[in-house]
Amino acid sequence: MSGAPFTFTVSITPLDGTANPARSFEVTGHDPERGSPQTREYRLPDSGHKSYLDFFSNLARDFGTRVPLNRRSPAEPVFDAKYKVLLTENLAPGMLYGYGDPAVLCLKGGAYGQDGTWYYVVVTSNDAPDSFPIIRSCDLTRWEFAGFVFPEGEKPEWTAVGRYVSDFWAPEMLMVDGEFRVYFTARDKDTHQLSIGVAKSKSPTGPFIASKKPLLAGNTIDPHAFIDERGAYLYWKKDNNDIWPSCLTHLLYKQRYLIAELFTAKEDQATASFIQTLWPWIEGLQPIERFFVQQVLIEAVTSTFAEFRHKLAQLLSSPSTSAINDEIHDVLEAMRTPVYAQKLSDDGLSLVDERVKVMENDQTWEAHLIEGMWLTARSGKYYLFYSGNDFSTSEYGIGVAIADSLFGVFKKMPSPLLRSTK
Repeated sequence: MSGAPFTFTVSITPLDGTANPARSFEVTGHDPERGSPQTREYRLPDSGHKSYLDFFSNLARDFGTRVPLNRRSPAEPVFDAKYKVLLTENLAPGMLYGYGDPAVLCLKGGAYGQDGTWYYVVVTSNDAPDSFPIIRSCDLTRWEFAGFVFPEGEKPEWTAVGRYVSDFWAPEMLMVDGEFRVYFTARDKDTHQLSIGVAKSKSPTGPFIASKKPLLAGNTIDPHAFIDERGAYLYWKKDNNDIWPSCLTHLLYKQRYLIAELFTAKEDQATASFIQTLWPWIEGLQPIERFFVQQVLIEAVTSTFAEFRHKLAQLLSSPSTSAINDEIHDVLEAMRTPVYAQKLSDDGLSLVDERVKVMENDQTWEAHLIEGMWLTARSGKYYLFYSGNDFSTSEYGIGVAIADSLFGVFKKMPSPLLRSTK
Protein backbone atom coordinates (compact mmCIF):
# COMPACT_ATOMS: atom_id res chain seq x y z
CA MET A 1 0.00 0.00 0.00
CA SER A 2 1.17 3.52 -0.80
CA GLY A 3 1.70 6.21 1.78
CA ALA A 4 0.40 9.75 2.07
CA PRO A 5 -0.08 11.64 -1.22
CA PHE A 6 2.11 14.44 0.13
CA THR A 7 5.25 14.03 2.21
CA PHE A 8 6.36 16.44 4.92
CA THR A 9 9.20 16.51 7.40
CA VAL A 10 8.61 18.78 10.37
CA SER A 11 10.94 19.88 13.15
CA ILE A 12 9.36 21.73 16.11
CA THR A 13 11.58 23.71 18.47
CA PRO A 14 10.44 25.67 21.57
CA LEU A 15 11.98 29.14 21.52
CA ASP A 16 11.71 29.84 25.25
CA GLY A 17 10.90 28.05 28.47
CA THR A 18 7.56 29.64 29.39
CA ALA A 19 4.32 27.77 30.01
CA ASN A 20 3.04 29.07 26.67
CA PRO A 21 6.19 28.83 24.56
CA ALA A 22 6.98 30.44 21.26
CA ARG A 23 7.72 27.75 18.69
CA SER A 24 9.63 27.33 15.48
CA PHE A 25 8.25 24.95 12.83
CA GLU A 26 10.77 23.93 10.17
CA VAL A 27 8.79 22.29 7.37
CA THR A 28 10.22 20.44 4.40
CA GLY A 29 7.92 19.46 1.55
CA HIS A 30 7.37 20.12 -2.15
CA ASP A 31 6.63 23.41 -3.84
CA PRO A 32 3.08 22.97 -5.24
CA GLU A 33 3.93 24.93 -8.40
CA ARG A 34 7.37 23.54 -9.29
CA GLY A 35 7.25 20.19 -7.52
CA SER A 36 10.76 20.73 -6.18
CA PRO A 37 11.71 20.18 -2.51
CA GLN A 38 11.77 23.23 -0.26
CA THR A 39 12.19 24.06 3.42
CA ARG A 40 10.49 26.90 5.22
CA GLU A 41 10.64 28.08 8.82
CA TYR A 42 7.63 29.52 10.67
CA ARG A 43 7.97 31.21 14.06
CA LEU A 44 4.91 31.29 16.28
CA PRO A 45 5.11 33.93 19.05
CA ASP A 46 2.79 31.88 21.26
CA SER A 47 0.39 28.92 21.13
CA GLY A 48 -2.72 31.07 20.71
CA HIS A 49 -5.40 30.78 18.07
CA LYS A 50 -4.26 33.76 15.98
CA SER A 51 -0.70 32.45 15.82
CA TYR A 52 -1.87 29.09 14.47
CA LEU A 53 -4.22 30.73 11.96
CA ASP A 54 -1.29 32.80 10.69
CA PHE A 55 0.90 29.70 10.55
CA PHE A 56 -1.57 27.68 8.50
CA SER A 57 -2.23 30.63 6.20
CA ASN A 58 1.49 30.85 5.44
CA LEU A 59 1.76 27.08 5.11
CA ALA A 60 -1.04 27.13 2.52
CA ARG A 61 0.82 29.80 0.54
CA ASP A 62 4.06 27.79 0.53
CA PHE A 63 2.86 24.18 0.33
CA GLY A 64 -0.70 24.24 -1.06
CA THR A 65 -2.49 23.13 2.09
CA ARG A 66 -5.96 24.38 3.00
CA VAL A 67 -6.38 28.05 3.92
CA PRO A 68 -8.20 28.39 7.28
CA LEU A 69 -11.75 29.68 6.89
CA ASN A 70 -10.91 32.54 9.23
CA ARG A 71 -8.31 33.72 6.72
CA ARG A 72 -10.58 33.55 3.67
CA SER A 73 -13.05 36.11 2.42
CA PRO A 74 -16.25 35.22 4.29
CA ALA A 75 -18.88 33.38 2.32
CA GLU A 76 -21.99 35.44 1.73
CA PRO A 77 -24.85 33.90 3.74
CA VAL A 78 -27.87 32.95 1.64
CA PHE A 79 -30.29 33.16 4.56
CA ASP A 80 -32.01 36.44 5.33
CA ALA A 81 -33.80 37.34 8.55
CA LYS A 82 -34.69 40.44 10.51
CA TYR A 83 -32.76 40.73 13.74
CA LYS A 84 -31.77 43.34 16.29
CA VAL A 85 -28.25 43.68 17.63
CA LEU A 86 -28.36 43.81 21.44
CA LEU A 87 -24.70 43.80 22.45
CA THR A 88 -21.46 44.46 20.59
CA GLU A 89 -18.88 45.28 23.28
CA ASN A 90 -17.81 43.73 26.58
CA LEU A 91 -19.39 45.52 29.53
CA ALA A 92 -16.53 44.99 31.98
CA PRO A 93 -12.71 44.62 31.81
CA GLY A 94 -12.83 41.02 33.05
CA MET A 95 -14.98 40.00 30.11
CA LEU A 96 -12.76 38.85 27.25
CA TYR A 97 -14.83 36.82 24.83
CA GLY A 98 -18.16 38.54 24.26
CA TYR A 99 -21.50 36.77 24.65
CA GLY A 100 -21.22 33.20 23.44
CA ASP A 101 -23.87 30.67 24.52
CA PRO A 102 -26.18 33.23 26.18
CA ALA A 103 -28.77 31.83 28.59
CA VAL A 104 -31.56 34.12 29.77
CA LEU A 105 -33.47 34.03 33.08
CA CYS A 106 -36.50 36.29 33.48
CA LEU A 107 -37.35 37.44 37.03
CA LYS A 108 -40.73 39.10 37.23
CA GLY A 109 -42.57 41.35 39.61
CA GLY A 110 -39.95 42.99 41.77
CA ALA A 111 -38.36 39.78 43.01
CA TYR A 112 -35.14 39.96 45.05
CA GLY A 113 -35.29 43.66 45.80
CA GLN A 114 -35.70 44.72 42.17
CA ASP A 115 -38.33 46.98 40.66
CA GLY A 116 -40.26 45.37 37.83
CA THR A 117 -39.06 42.61 35.52
CA TRP A 118 -35.34 41.94 34.96
CA TYR A 119 -33.57 39.64 32.52
CA TYR A 120 -30.35 37.98 33.65
CA VAL A 121 -27.90 36.53 31.13
CA VAL A 122 -24.85 34.34 31.79
CA VAL A 123 -22.36 33.59 29.01
CA THR A 124 -19.32 31.52 28.08
CA SER A 125 -15.93 32.83 29.25
CA ASN A 126 -13.47 30.22 27.89
CA ASP A 127 -10.14 30.57 29.72
CA ALA A 128 -10.61 34.13 31.05
CA PRO A 129 -9.47 34.68 34.66
CA ASP A 130 -13.05 35.61 35.66
CA SER A 131 -15.57 32.96 34.68
CA PHE A 132 -19.13 33.37 33.41
CA PRO A 133 -20.07 37.06 33.20
CA ILE A 134 -23.54 37.98 34.47
CA ILE A 135 -25.31 40.88 32.79
CA ARG A 136 -28.85 42.13 33.26
CA SER A 137 -31.47 44.34 31.64
CA CYS A 138 -34.99 45.50 32.35
CA ASP A 139 -35.88 45.91 28.66
CA LEU A 140 -33.47 43.62 26.70
CA THR A 141 -31.96 46.77 25.19
CA ARG A 142 -30.01 48.57 27.92
CA TRP A 143 -27.62 46.25 29.74
CA GLU A 144 -25.44 46.46 32.81
CA PHE A 145 -22.69 44.26 34.19
CA ALA A 146 -23.71 42.40 37.37
CA GLY A 147 -20.65 40.30 38.26
CA PHE A 148 -19.16 36.88 37.58
CA VAL A 149 -20.37 33.47 38.65
CA PHE A 150 -16.76 32.55 39.50
CA PRO A 151 -14.46 35.57 39.92
CA GLU A 152 -10.74 34.98 39.64
CA GLY A 153 -9.53 32.81 42.51
CA GLU A 154 -12.99 31.40 43.27
CA LYS A 155 -13.36 28.69 40.63
CA PRO A 156 -14.64 25.22 41.60
CA GLU A 157 -11.91 23.05 43.09
CA TRP A 158 -12.32 20.29 40.50
CA THR A 159 -11.78 22.54 37.46
CA ALA A 160 -8.68 23.16 35.39
CA VAL A 161 -7.49 26.77 35.60
CA GLY A 162 -5.14 28.78 33.41
CA ARG A 163 -4.76 30.36 29.99
CA TYR A 164 -5.21 27.84 27.15
CA VAL A 165 -5.98 25.20 29.81
CA SER A 166 -9.35 25.99 31.38
CA ASP A 167 -12.63 25.87 29.44
CA PHE A 168 -15.64 27.48 31.08
CA TRP A 169 -18.49 27.13 28.61
CA ALA A 170 -22.25 27.20 28.19
CA PRO A 171 -23.58 28.27 31.61
CA GLU A 172 -27.29 28.42 32.34
CA MET A 173 -28.98 30.05 35.33
CA LEU A 174 -32.39 29.03 36.63
CA MET A 175 -34.39 29.51 39.81
CA VAL A 176 -35.68 26.49 41.72
CA ASP A 177 -37.50 26.70 45.07
CA GLY A 178 -36.10 30.12 45.88
CA GLU A 179 -32.46 29.37 45.04
CA PHE A 180 -30.47 30.11 41.91
CA ARG A 181 -28.58 27.32 40.19
CA VAL A 182 -26.00 27.64 37.43
CA TYR A 183 -25.30 24.51 35.43
CA PHE A 184 -22.07 24.87 33.47
CA THR A 185 -19.28 23.13 31.58
CA ALA A 186 -15.63 23.13 32.67
CA ARG A 187 -12.56 20.98 32.14
CA ASP A 188 -11.67 18.53 34.90
CA LYS A 189 -8.16 19.25 36.21
CA ASP A 190 -7.38 15.53 36.65
CA THR A 191 -8.97 13.89 33.60
CA HIS A 192 -8.74 16.94 31.30
CA GLN A 193 -12.21 16.04 30.03
CA LEU A 194 -15.09 18.47 29.72
CA SER A 195 -17.58 17.88 32.52
CA ILE A 196 -20.80 19.45 33.80
CA GLY A 197 -20.98 21.10 37.20
CA VAL A 198 -23.52 23.02 39.26
CA ALA A 199 -23.28 26.04 41.57
CA LYS A 200 -25.90 27.61 43.86
CA SER A 201 -26.69 31.02 45.32
CA LYS A 202 -29.48 32.87 47.10
CA SER A 203 -29.10 35.76 44.64
CA PRO A 204 -28.88 35.94 40.84
CA THR A 205 -25.63 37.86 41.20
CA GLY A 206 -24.00 35.47 43.67
CA PRO A 207 -21.88 34.58 45.43
CA PHE A 208 -22.20 31.11 43.90
CA ILE A 209 -20.97 28.01 45.69
CA ALA A 210 -20.05 25.11 43.40
CA SER A 211 -20.34 21.44 44.21
CA LYS A 212 -17.02 19.79 45.04
CA LYS A 213 -17.14 17.43 42.08
CA PRO A 214 -18.77 17.35 38.64
CA LEU A 215 -22.42 16.47 38.32
CA LEU A 216 -21.62 14.63 35.10
CA ALA A 217 -18.12 13.72 33.90
CA GLY A 218 -16.59 12.35 30.72
CA ASN A 219 -16.66 14.69 27.69
CA THR A 220 -20.08 16.21 28.37
CA ILE A 221 -21.11 19.75 27.54
CA ASP A 222 -23.96 22.23 27.05
CA PRO A 223 -26.22 21.52 30.04
CA HIS A 224 -29.81 22.72 29.88
CA ALA A 225 -32.30 22.27 32.72
CA PHE A 226 -36.05 22.11 32.14
CA ILE A 227 -38.54 22.39 34.99
CA ASP A 228 -42.20 21.44 35.16
CA GLU A 229 -44.61 20.22 37.83
CA ARG A 230 -42.89 16.82 37.93
CA GLY A 231 -39.45 18.21 38.72
CA ALA A 232 -36.27 19.25 36.93
CA TYR A 233 -34.60 17.49 34.01
CA LEU A 234 -31.12 17.93 32.57
CA TYR A 235 -30.33 17.85 28.86
CA TRP A 236 -26.75 17.68 27.63
CA LYS A 237 -24.65 16.48 24.71
CA LYS A 238 -21.74 14.11 24.43
CA ASP A 239 -18.81 16.20 23.25
CA ASN A 240 -17.67 13.79 20.54
CA ASN A 241 -16.74 16.67 18.25
CA ASP A 242 -13.78 17.12 20.61
CA ILE A 243 -12.84 13.47 20.03
CA TRP A 244 -13.25 12.52 16.38
CA PRO A 245 -10.51 14.81 14.95
CA SER A 246 -7.87 13.06 17.05
CA CYS A 247 -9.31 9.62 16.28
CA LEU A 248 -9.17 10.47 12.59
CA THR A 249 -5.65 11.92 12.73
CA HIS A 250 -4.44 8.80 14.55
CA LEU A 251 -6.10 6.58 11.90
CA LEU A 252 -4.48 8.54 9.06
CA TYR A 253 -1.11 8.41 10.80
CA LYS A 254 -1.30 4.61 11.02
CA GLN A 255 -2.88 4.16 7.57
CA ARG A 256 -1.58 7.02 5.44
CA TYR A 257 -2.89 5.58 2.17
CA LEU A 258 -6.45 6.37 3.33
CA ILE A 259 -5.84 10.09 2.81
CA ALA A 260 -6.16 9.77 -0.97
CA GLU A 261 -9.31 7.64 -0.60
CA LEU A 262 -11.09 9.96 1.82
CA PHE A 263 -10.11 13.42 0.53
CA THR A 264 -10.72 14.56 -3.05
CA ALA A 265 -9.30 18.07 -3.21
CA LYS A 266 -5.51 18.35 -3.44
CA GLU A 267 -5.42 21.07 -0.77
CA ASP A 268 -7.26 18.77 1.63
CA GLN A 269 -4.98 15.83 0.82
CA ALA A 270 -2.00 18.07 1.52
CA THR A 271 -3.60 19.28 4.77
CA ALA A 272 -4.35 15.75 5.99
CA SER A 273 -0.84 14.64 5.02
CA PHE A 274 0.67 17.49 7.04
CA ILE A 275 -1.54 17.05 10.12
CA GLN A 276 -0.96 13.29 10.36
CA THR A 277 2.79 13.97 10.21
CA LEU A 278 2.39 15.98 13.41
CA TRP A 279 0.33 13.34 15.23
CA PRO A 280 3.02 12.09 17.68
CA TRP A 281 3.37 15.72 18.83
CA ILE A 282 -0.34 16.64 18.64
CA GLU A 283 -1.50 13.88 20.97
CA GLY A 284 0.52 15.34 23.83
CA LEU A 285 -0.96 18.85 23.57
CA GLN A 286 -3.55 20.44 25.84
CA PRO A 287 -7.08 20.14 24.36
CA ILE A 288 -7.39 23.77 23.28
CA GLU A 289 -4.05 23.82 21.44
CA ARG A 290 -4.83 20.43 19.94
CA PHE A 291 -7.95 21.98 18.41
CA PHE A 292 -5.95 24.95 17.05
CA VAL A 293 -3.55 22.57 15.29
CA GLN A 294 -6.28 20.32 13.87
CA GLN A 295 -8.75 23.05 12.93
CA VAL A 296 -7.84 23.08 9.23
CA LEU A 297 -8.30 19.30 9.08
CA ILE A 298 -11.69 19.67 10.79
CA GLU A 299 -12.68 22.28 8.21
CA ALA A 300 -11.57 19.99 5.38
CA VAL A 301 -13.79 17.18 6.68
CA THR A 302 -16.83 19.29 7.53
CA SER A 303 -16.85 21.06 4.15
CA THR A 304 -18.27 17.81 2.70
CA PHE A 305 -19.18 16.03 5.92
CA ALA A 306 -21.95 13.72 4.66
CA GLU A 307 -19.81 12.61 1.71
CA PHE A 308 -16.75 12.10 3.91
CA ARG A 309 -18.66 10.04 6.46
CA HIS A 310 -20.16 7.93 3.66
CA LYS A 311 -16.68 7.19 2.26
CA LEU A 312 -15.47 6.23 5.71
CA ALA A 313 -18.47 3.93 6.27
CA GLN A 314 -17.85 2.20 2.94
CA LEU A 315 -14.40 1.20 4.16
CA LEU A 316 -16.06 -1.07 6.74
CA SER A 317 -17.19 -3.39 3.94
CA SER A 318 -13.89 -3.35 2.07
CA PRO A 319 -11.72 -6.48 2.41
CA SER A 320 -8.60 -4.31 2.21
CA THR A 321 -9.51 -2.44 5.39
CA SER A 322 -11.08 -5.20 7.49
CA ALA A 323 -8.06 -5.29 9.82
CA ILE A 324 -8.71 -1.70 10.90
CA ASN A 325 -12.49 -1.83 11.14
CA ASP A 326 -12.43 -1.10 14.86
CA GLU A 327 -10.47 2.11 14.33
CA ILE A 328 -12.77 3.20 11.48
CA HIS A 329 -15.81 2.39 13.60
CA ASP A 330 -14.45 4.54 16.44
CA VAL A 331 -14.11 7.55 14.12
CA LEU A 332 -17.63 7.04 12.74
CA GLU A 333 -19.10 6.76 16.24
CA ALA A 334 -17.30 9.90 17.39
CA MET A 335 -18.74 11.81 14.43
CA ARG A 336 -22.14 11.55 16.10
CA THR A 337 -22.90 14.00 18.93
CA PRO A 338 -25.82 12.49 20.84
CA VAL A 339 -28.05 14.54 23.15
CA TYR A 340 -29.27 12.94 26.38
CA ALA A 341 -31.89 13.78 28.98
CA GLN A 342 -32.23 12.61 32.58
CA LYS A 343 -34.17 13.58 35.69
CA LEU A 344 -32.41 15.65 38.34
CA SER A 345 -32.62 14.94 42.06
CA ASP A 346 -34.66 17.37 44.17
CA ASP A 347 -31.53 19.26 45.25
CA GLY A 348 -30.24 19.40 41.68
CA LEU A 349 -26.87 17.90 42.62
CA SER A 350 -27.26 14.46 41.07
CA LEU A 351 -29.07 12.57 38.34
CA VAL A 352 -31.71 9.91 38.97
CA ASP A 353 -33.54 7.31 36.88
CA GLU A 354 -32.21 6.36 33.44
CA ARG A 355 -30.74 8.66 30.84
CA VAL A 356 -32.41 8.72 27.44
CA LYS A 357 -30.84 9.63 24.10
CA VAL A 358 -33.25 12.12 22.57
CA MET A 359 -31.46 12.90 19.29
CA GLU A 360 -28.15 13.20 17.44
CA ASN A 361 -26.75 14.91 14.34
CA ASP A 362 -28.35 13.11 11.39
CA GLN A 363 -29.39 15.94 9.08
CA THR A 364 -27.14 17.07 6.24
CA TRP A 365 -27.21 20.72 7.33
CA GLU A 366 -26.05 19.76 10.86
CA ALA A 367 -22.76 18.28 9.60
CA HIS A 368 -20.53 17.05 12.44
CA LEU A 369 -22.38 18.38 15.49
CA ILE A 370 -25.46 19.62 17.24
CA GLU A 371 -25.18 21.65 20.44
CA GLY A 372 -26.69 24.31 22.69
CA MET A 373 -30.08 22.73 23.42
CA TRP A 374 -33.05 24.66 24.88
CA LEU A 375 -36.43 23.06 25.64
CA THR A 376 -39.77 24.80 26.01
CA ALA A 377 -43.35 23.51 26.24
CA ARG A 378 -46.36 25.02 24.47
CA SER A 379 -49.91 23.63 24.10
CA GLY A 380 -48.95 20.08 25.01
CA LYS A 381 -45.90 19.97 22.71
CA TYR A 382 -42.21 20.09 23.57
CA TYR A 383 -39.96 22.19 21.34
CA LEU A 384 -36.24 21.46 21.52
CA PHE A 385 -34.15 24.22 19.94
CA TYR A 386 -30.51 23.48 19.13
CA SER A 387 -27.57 24.68 17.05
CA GLY A 388 -25.97 22.67 14.27
CA ASN A 389 -22.97 22.71 11.92
CA ASP A 390 -19.82 24.73 12.63
CA PHE A 391 -19.87 28.21 14.16
CA SER A 392 -17.04 29.31 11.85
CA THR A 393 -19.14 28.84 8.70
CA SER A 394 -22.21 30.49 7.20
CA GLU A 395 -23.94 27.11 7.49
CA TYR A 396 -24.22 27.38 11.28
CA GLY A 397 -27.86 27.52 12.29
CA ILE A 398 -30.60 26.86 14.82
CA GLY A 399 -32.89 23.90 14.35
CA VAL A 400 -35.99 22.79 16.19
CA ALA A 401 -37.34 19.34 17.01
CA ILE A 402 -40.86 18.67 18.30
CA ALA A 403 -42.16 15.89 20.57
CA ASP A 404 -45.19 14.92 22.63
CA SER A 405 -43.13 14.16 25.74
CA LEU A 406 -39.97 15.28 27.53
CA PHE A 407 -37.93 12.37 26.20
CA GLY A 408 -39.28 12.32 22.67
CA VAL A 409 -39.45 10.92 20.09
CA PHE A 410 -38.33 14.33 18.78
CA LYS A 411 -39.10 15.00 15.13
CA LYS A 412 -36.74 17.51 13.56
CA MET A 413 -37.86 20.16 11.14
CA PRO A 414 -36.19 19.49 7.77
CA SER A 415 -34.29 22.78 7.64
CA PRO A 416 -32.91 25.29 10.15
CA LEU A 417 -35.21 27.82 11.74
CA LEU A 418 -32.42 30.43 11.70
CA ARG A 419 -29.02 30.52 10.03
CA SER A 420 -26.15 32.92 9.67
CA THR A 421 -27.73 35.87 7.92
CA LYS A 422 -26.97 38.51 5.33
